[in-house]
Amino acid sequence: MLRHLHLRNFAVVEELELEFGPGLTVFTGETGAGKSILIEALGFLLGDRADATLIRAGAERMEASATFASQDVPELLPLLAHQELESGAGELLIRRVIGQDGRSKAFINGSPVALQFLREVGELFVDIHGQHAHQSLQKSAAQRDLVDDFGGHEKELAAVRDAWRRWSDAARQLADLNGGGKDREAELALLRYQVDELRDLKPEPGEAERLEAEYRRLANSARLQEVLQTVLASLYETEHSSYTRLGNATRDIADLQRFDPSLAGLRELLDTAAIQISEAVDGLRQYLDRLELDPGQLRAVEQRLDELHDAARKHRIPVTELHTQREQLEQRLAALEQGEESVALLTARRDAALKDYALAAGILHTHRNSAAAALTGKVQKQIRELGMPGAEFRIEVTNDAGGAPAPRGGDDVQLLVSANPGQPPRPLSKVASGGELSRISLGIQVSGSGERGIATLIFDEVDAGIGGGVAELVGRLLRRLARGRQVLCVTHLPQVACQGEHHFQVEKSTVRRNTRTEVRLLDKKGRVEEIARMLGGLKISEQTRAHAREMLENQVTSNKT
Repeated sequence: MLRHLHLRNFAVVEELELEFGPGLTVFTGETGAGKSILIEALGFLLGDRADATLIRAGAERMEASATFASQDVPELLPLLAHQELESGAGELLIRRVIGQDGRSKAFINGSPVALQFLREVGELFVDIHGQHAHQSLQKSAAQRDLVDDFGGHEKELAAVRDAWRRWSDAARQLADLNGGGKDREAELALLRYQVDELRDLKPEPGEAERLEAEYRRLANSARLQEVLQTVLASLYETEHSSYTRLGNATRDIADLQRFDPSLAGLRELLDTAAIQISEAVDGLRQYLDRLELDPGQLRAVEQRLDELHDAARKHRIPVTELHTQREQLEQRLAALEQGEESVALLTARRDAALKDYALAAGILHTHRNSAAAALTGKVQKQIRELGMPGAEFRIEVTNDAGGAPAPRGGDDVQLLVSANPGQPPRPLSKVASGGELSRISLGIQVSGSGERGIATLIFDEVDAGIGGGVAELVGRLLRRLARGRQVLCVTHLPQVACQGEHHFQVEKSTVRRNTRTEVRLLDKKGRVEEIARMLGGLKISEQTRAHAREMLENQVTSNKT
């Protein structure tokens, strides 16, 4: 459910912050006031394409953010986990920014995300119905899900998914055993050659790093010997060595102690320094005794390194991974050599899973046909009551028997509609106008979804082209739909507006050539004034206000009963 929306520099909106609750929320205002800007903002926030022309004049960028309650959306957690994003502890924060250069950035719970992922997450929370691109009912998958939700096909879908998963796993393992379509014998020959070569080479873990260090030492042994001999002489072996001079200083301070006993601490420090120099000299002598100028050893190390690097280049891997490469090739070779037995076993497993899939998909197809027939009757009755008396509605379920198995079966579900008598039903997106599409969507949601499905539904101008009793029925249907979820509706009809549990008024004003749109939540008195304006236009009489007050009171009474 949408809890909070914040906009800054979005079209004619300078800054806007709104809080939302459950139930039916209506937005009203004069034509051109910017009611649909809120819908556009949510579409932008949830991944619709946008450009810099939407940025308010004089601003550097625009941004939108929204907070959603996410505890009742179980599909969200695995999506966030896959992207290594924070879960948000029951809340989801979405934010999107676009600058004058046209570049946009999107964030979920503070972390940057790709636009496609933003759309994927947004479709779990909001469904916008109206004359906008964010229109799930025009998607084939959404039409199929509608039938499955209405029919309660969870058990049948689970059986299809299980069989498909078993078939897919066996088919993939078979492809791996067969070399992904490559000649198996040729791959075996190549693997045996590569494994034998690496076995002869015998690369060891950490060997390359150790040899590199040894090579550096051997290649620079003359330099090491020369410099360390000089250091040894300066520390100990010359008349003016550090050790000799330190000894003289120690004796001088010891002699001075008879004048000032506090010099004892300094003498102890010098004694310690002399001991450390002596230990360092011993270590240098031992190192020099071990240091060998052995050209033969250097050549041996150099040759071994060349062999390891040549093998690494041949396999196109870092030299440090040769040992791991040998193990992986040995495993692959063993799997292929045992392949004859494995192929027979996997083939039998794949064929059994395919048989189970065909049976489960057939049962699902039958259930979908039954659900489609039942839903068709309910939706057609509903949309005819919504100002489309000659409308014909049908749900067509077709099956591609020869197609590859799919996780949700092989059915294609399509919503077909004819808005006018005598016209054959055609796909929903090709025959319905914006207003008709909104009313059809409303009829489908009321008939098929109940309290299931997406938590926030938005209807933009759902009442276009209707009035009177039909408008009142639309309002009641929206109110009924909002019992189990959150419904936001942009409307210009008082019969719909009076059904709202929360009512926002959208106003546009111009001050010193600066145009802005503002939105405010109406109290009881404000609602009466707004409904009266919708009923009577610019001049509002006391009679019009009385009518508006009566409409609101009647809705309160009817909804209580």
